[in-house]
Amino acid sequence: MASETAPPSATPRSPEAGVAGPTLLQELRRVESSPRGLTDAEAEARLADLGENVLPEARTPSWARLFVRGLRDPFTTVLLCLGLVSATVSAWGTAGVILSLVVVSCVLRAGGEHRADRSMAALRELVATTTTAVRRTDPDRPPRERETPAAELVPGDVIRLAPGDLVPADVRLLHASGLTVHQAALTGESAPVAKYAQDTPVESGAGPFAEPHLCFQGSSVASGSATAVVLETGARTRFARAHGTGVRRGASSFDRSVHGISWVLIRFMLLTPPLVLTANAALRGRGLETLPFAVAVAVGLTPEMLPVIVTTCLARGAAFLARTHGVIVKRLPALHDLGAVDVLCIDKTGTLTQDRPVVARALDGDGEDAPDVLRWAAAGAWWTLQLADLPTADALDEALLDAADGAWEAYEGVAALPFDPVRRLATAVVRGRLGSHTLLVRGAPEAVLERCELEPEERERLRARAAHQADQGLRLLAVATADRDVRTRAYTPADERGLTFRGFVAFHDALAPTAGQALGDLAACGVAVRILTGDHPGTAARACRDLGLDPGEVRTAGAPDELSATVVARCTPEDKARIVAGLRAAGHTVGFLGDGLNDVPALRAADVGIAPREAVEVARESADVVLAHKDLTAIDHAVTAGRHSSGNIATYLRVTLSSNLGNVVAMLAAGLLLPFLPMLPAQVLTQNLCFDMAQLAFAHDRPARRVLMRPTALRPPAFLRFITGFGLVNAIADLATFGVLAVALYGPDTLDDEAVFHSAWFTENLLTQALVMVLLRSGRAVAEGRAPGPVGRAAGVLAAVGLFLPLTPLGALVGLSALPTMYYLLVAAVLPLYAVALWALRARFERRSGEDREGPRPTRP
Repeated sequence: MASETAPPSATPRSPEAGVAGPTLLQELRRVESSPRGLTDAEAEARLADLGENVLPEARTPSWARLFVRGLRDPFTTVLLCLGLVSATVSAWGTAGVILSLVVVSCVLRAGGEHRADRSMAALRELVATTTTAVRRTDPDRPPRERETPAAELVPGDVIRLAPGDLVPADVRLLHASGLTVHQAALTGESAPVAKYAQDTPVESGAGPFAEPHLCFQGSSVASGSATAVVLETGARTRFARAHGTGVRRGASSFDRSVHGISWVLIRFMLLTPPLVLTANAALRGRGLETLPFAVAVAVGLTPEMLPVIVTTCLARGAAFLARTHGVIVKRLPALHDLGAVDVLCIDKTGTLTQDRPVVARALDGDGEDAPDVLRWAAAGAWWTLQLADLPTADALDEALLDAADGAWEAYEGVAALPFDPVRRLATAVVRGRLGSHTLLVRGAPEAVLERCELEPEERERLRARAAHQADQGLRLLAVATADRDVRTRAYTPADERGLTFRGFVAFHDALAPTAGQALGDLAACGVAVRILTGDHPGTAARACRDLGLDPGEVRTAGAPDELSATVVARCTPEDKARIVAGLRAAGHTVGFLGDGLNDVPALRAADVGIAPREAVEVARESADVVLAHKDLTAIDHAVTAGRHSSGNIATYLRVTLSSNLGNVVAMLAAGLLLPFLPMLPAQVLTQNLCFDMAQLAFAHDRPARRVLMRPTALRPPAFLRFITGFGLVNAIADLATFGVLAVALYGPDTLDDEAVFHSAWFTENLLTQALVMVLLRSGRAVAEGRAPGPVGRAAGVLAAVGLFLPLTPLGALVGLSALPTMYYLLVAAVLPLYAVALWALRARFERRSGEDREGPRPTRP
């Protein structure tokens, strides 16, 4: 042995498929340890050299970093550009307002994301809190077991594993008794995997997770006990190395939508000032004196409040989910992506099922119901638990005892041979007829059938029946008995010969109690559920059928039509990520729910990754949304909250962009037709500020129910069609309305009264914008018999400002003046006609686009 303080080699060990690994002695030499464990001095030295046994923790961005990140948002970039242009032309008031909006938006966004990060920090847990380690105070003392924090384990430590323990590091088994482990977090396989010690591993082509002598961090002990030596800890475990692997997420649905709309606005913003300057110079002979007006028009085209509206809507939705449903949204735009999800990919284990088997039926060799078979199996489970000194029953034995309901009480146990992963059997010996004992044997069908006295044809028939049941999604336990004369010597596995086959006990996974209802609710909301599982195809299909979800034809990973299948079985982590990426490439917005290490690549590949609180830490860190519990109903609530926020954002965009476009077109046309500017720059900015402040109410609106019942997506082409149509109608209405009023009040020769023109247009614009807010919103309208809510109240305030501001000293400061009474009477007569036209156009648009949807509804796969 090397010196006590010298740490072992930290070179990661990665047994590859098809290559025999090192022997146990070689492994012990590599980590410089022995079955007696390390001394305290050795452990302390290695801990100082190699570090704690914890996962690499992702650095949480500071508030300042989040603030700076917000400045790179495309909409914020639009505002910054407008602020710089305003400062260039010495429009300091405009520049100050715009920069203030930028600061407010970034502060709100950074605050929401920082709170989410702090919530996630409170959820972080170690893979295991403590473990039982074997250590010595000095080399000459005998080893003693002690509870040791998992973070203090080092390579070379010897640990004990018992049922329910989490495996705290990558280990190699020294001794094992009936050991089975759950590796669902690593492989997606729901059934426990048998593990046993091997001095010299044999070559295997199944990969390291199938190696029987190795257990990995992230798995848990289902049954049995073991002693193991720690091989790798901390960042060197397979579990931790997966933390940095997987497909990197591209732009999400929200990011793509925002970028598309933003760059359309940027192009318009850059085009507007040169267009205004050129047109006025060519037609009116005006020069740079129109530049402030051109900048004001560009400001009027841009939705200045969009960053604030987006952040407020998403932050309110995220706070509501955290407060009422225990759902933490780590990345605010992910809430919009949830609302846009039309395909939700999930695993079967722990989502549709509880990862707990229950007895489906007991049957004999002919497939008929056989209650005696269940009784024998339950008696064997009970007496094995009692006589083999097992701490707890394994999952299958617990299901047997629950189903038999005390039927084993008629038997008196004598001896027991616990389950052995090598022979794949467990046997209980009970008293039989006078002078005899009865062996109750249960185990894997293949292992039991080969020990039964059967004709070859009969054995093959029973094997085929077992295979058929497996294809139907059932897990089978074969049961056999044998009578032996009473004896005093111990029973051994050699006695498990010459058995009489009795039948099978079939199990299926217990269904999650809320899964069926949640699947129905998601389908009603237009969300198609896909099952991507590493389990057997029959097992996955049966769980779907039991929950009322038609699985169709189950595909295995790699099939040509895997993207259209409801259930894809035998999926590796790479398969899941590939399928998710393929669905996104096909135009779907994809959510993925996963909790294991094998789900990390898919979580990163999806538009929105979802993980439950009890998921492995690397899965939680990779997810955008964390659920308090792995419950599909929580996802349904999160989708609804996402659509609520997205519906309000979409309504704001429709209203502000169509109204702004109409105003800009009307101003450009009037500027070319009139001998003076149609509105002063200060008046344009005041009008925009009033409209923007009123539209903050959209963050608190309640969308109509139809908005919550389908995926919501911000599609730039649909928005362009909408705002172009309604914007042109708005522009025509603005020009026609003012033309009628001007001619009726003054006649053509009075258009030289610039103050009257400016005031009249200012008032008319705010009144029409108030109408647009009410009539184009997607919330509960007055026409539906409901109260107008915050948007209706804000529209009323906006209309009041338009009517009364010209009469105040503040209006005089920006060049507004009082209007004659006849003007208001004519406005009261003309505006209802505009409202009717707007309402009719909206009704026509809804008929053509399917009830106000944002583009065509995604085709359900």
